[in-house]
Amino acid sequence: MTGEMGDGRKTAWVIGAGLAGCEAAWQLACRGIHVRLREMKPDHYSPAHTYPGFAELVCSNSLKASRLGSAAGLLKHEMARMGSLVVQCAMETSVAAGGALAVDRYRFSDAVTAKVKSHPNIEVVSGEAEALPENGFGIVATGPLTSDKLAEDIARRLGKGYLSFYDAAAPIVSLGSINQERVFFAARYGRGEDDYINCPFSREEYEAFYNALIHAESAPLHEFDQREGSPSVYEGCMPIEVMAKRGADTIRYGPLKPVGLTDPHTGRRPWAVVQLRRENQEGSLYNLVGFQTNLKFGEQKRVFSMIPGLEQAEFVRYGVMHRNTFLDSPRLLNFSFQLVQEPRIFFAGQITGVEGYIESAASGILAGMNLARLLDGRGLIRLPQQTMLGALAGYISDPSVKDFQPMGSNMGILPPLEERVRDKSKRYLLMAERALKALEECLEQAGEKLLPGLENSLEGYTGKDGQTA
Repeated sequence: MTGEMGDGRKTAWVIGAGLAGCEAAWQLACRGIHVRLREMKPDHYSPAHTYPGFAELVCSNSLKASRLGSAAGLLKHEMARMGSLVVQCAMETSVAAGGALAVDRYRFSDAVTAKVKSHPNIEVVSGEAEALPENGFGIVATGPLTSDKLAEDIARRLGKGYLSFYDAAAPIVSLGSINQERVFFAARYGRGEDDYINCPFSREEYEAFYNALIHAESAPLHEFDQREGSPSVYEGCMPIEVMAKRGADTIRYGPLKPVGLTDPHTGRRPWAVVQLRRENQEGSLYNLVGFQTNLKFGEQKRVFSMIPGLEQAEFVRYGVMHRNTFLDSPRLLNFSFQLVQEPRIFFAGQITGVEGYIESAASGILAGMNLARLLDGRGLIRLPQQTMLGALAGYISDPSVKDFQPMGSNMGILPPLEERVRDKSKRYLLMAERALKALEECLEQAGEKLLPGLENSLEGYTGKDGQTA
């Protein structure tokens, strides 16, 4: 087993050019490692992918909050310090989204693809990987929709440590087809520059919509998506129709909550509100926030057209539901996303059980950085638990975790402050500042400096909404 090419250069393979795979390949390449990055597109596409570029965003175009005192914001600050390609490209292609960092998904994919393909140490190999390489060092970043043959090979190698859940994507409508007389532009509590289109329901309109939603017909799952006759749905991406069946007020206190909004047409808070978020830089497309769904396309058109303002909406993409797979990581991986039983192999991305775009990308950074250190004969970095990425890596590798389920970034997985701070905003900001300090000390002690050409930081970054990240 070797990690060198014939000319003496160190080499590694990466399977999958999604967010995690691109970050992993970038970390390796910027440290002088020759990377063979294998991507099955455009030869083959998963059931959820359609765009030939790398780092394709499937579900939402939002990378969540930017502010430091939030879980997602803290994680992006940590990623920027570690030389994140994804954060850099996201800032370059961002679109207005209140306090969130959202991107034009196609320009974002193009930006990542261009940078990866132009790096002299990255060799892109097209075609589906049907099995893991028997030799060499590498990273598996095939995502939650790993192809069947490769999934079978991984399952064969790892035994029963393989689980599955289901994910869902929201519909997208064109701006020109929205009835502007029924909607209003505003951000909740006035945060941002009126970046969201709000579709306000009266009580009667909501009740009619709700009854239609819970009785609408869902699309049948493929045979390979069946699990003992019914799907297992991850709570963080729950289809709107499944959530609605839990009670008439469930979605009204969830994605359709009207708090922080006043309908200028009535001067009152609506009974419920559907928010639409800008999908591209031109502002010609908007997605229905929180409306991941598995309804049949015809049913989506019928039911979602009952939303005020969407009576004549043009649906440029309907919602879809698809199978996601992830490892039983606490039994398989360590703190650096390294496979315990076969240390030459690392995993990264949502296949490890981290949930979300930035979480997936961040895991690729840590896996790539540690594989490079392994090839250089250096010790692996274990990030402090005070950091968001360190806490996520700790969670997915904690053998005491039972009935493992995916985990996204959240302040609850960080250790509490030594002193009690009642104000939540202040407490979260102090925890974030502690995290960045701990990260800096850890990387300095490990001899990890900023990557050449990526001295990027979110500090002082002003998003499209005019707010400082």
